Amino acid sequence: MITVVLADDEALLRKALAALLPLEGDITVLAEAEDGASAARVTLEHQPDVLVIDLEMPGVDGLGAVAEIRRARPGQVILMLTRHARPGVLRKALKLGVQGFVSKSAEPAHITSVIKVLHEGRRWIDPDVSALAVVDDCPMTERELDVLRGTAEGFAVAEIAKQLHLAEGTVRNYLSNAMQKTQTRTRHEAARHAREHDWL
Repeated sequence: MITVVLADDEALLRKALAALLPLEGDITVLAEAEDGASAARVTLEHQPDVLVIDLEMPGVDGLGAVAEIRRARPGQVILMLTRHARPGVLRKALKLGVQGFVSKSAEPAHITSVIKVLHEGRRWIDPDVSALAVVDDCPMTERELDVLRGTAEGFAVAEIAKQLHLAEGTVRNYLSNAMQKTQTRTRHEAARHAREHDWL
């Protein structure tokens, strides 16, 4: 028997999955959550075999919940449901260790089969999800994204340099490159531009 926690702010979809997944095979739904904060709490409380979580939820989103869960339970198997598989989002989720991606429009039988695949220790990304996300339009290097991340979090250049173990001049060079690539005038505008394009 595979135990599951379902997290989705769309009550109709969540309730439908909770009713239908057990009909498709050896799956037991332990609990449900309607937002990211409760998803993290319920997952850590019940410790399911697989967490099925929506990417976009109010408050703490799916990625935020996954990050919190990963800190406390690094081995948690996670299946993410998404309507919009933007490149930056997919990249962030994979970095967080999400093992599976399925479109929210998928049939319950398909979601069940993917849950079983993940439970066996394999990965799964739906072809339609990967097709949407395969075009990575981010023009920046990882280091440029790192310094923009620090900027977005409100850190000064000196603090970013210390965090990344770089010279302040190097950080300024990365920020200058990022501003040129985003055609913005300040590092804060560049960070905002990157956020809006899901590059951070």
